[in-house]
Amino acid sequence: MNLKTSKAIYWTGAVLISLWFGASGIFELTGNPVVWGITRQLGYPPHFIYILGVAKLSGVAVLLLPNRLLRLKEWVFAGIFFDILFAFCSKVAVLGFAATVDAIIALGIISVTYVMYRKLYPASFHREAAGLS
Repeated sequence: MNLKTSKAIYWTGAVLISLWFGASGIFELTGNPVVWGITRQLGYPPHFIYILGVAKLSGVAVLLLPNRLLRLKEWVFAGIFFDILFAFCSKVAVLGFAATVDAIIALGIISVTYVMYRKLYPASFHREAAGLS
């Protein structure tokens, strides 16, 4: 796979996840009754929903910055992954497996996007930076 294809796949995934999480973050911060109803049904307290909304919008902002904050993007990918994983587990436990379709799709998108991210920005280890001369 060439660089142009990897970039196209990465940015498509980043935009899709950003739209998904951006909308979700806005709905959480504005008290959307559907989103709040489901989240409360899963057992999460109101203060957690606000925190989640802020975290999602912050993550989206970092994710969409091209060639910047690469280490922080790693944390954003981890946060998105854990958000999706916890949503999946909560929905399976409370609502049943049929309610997890969105989490399964999101997990697929974020996984492919992260693989392309690592392809575009390979991790490197520098002995000097780690103090291991």
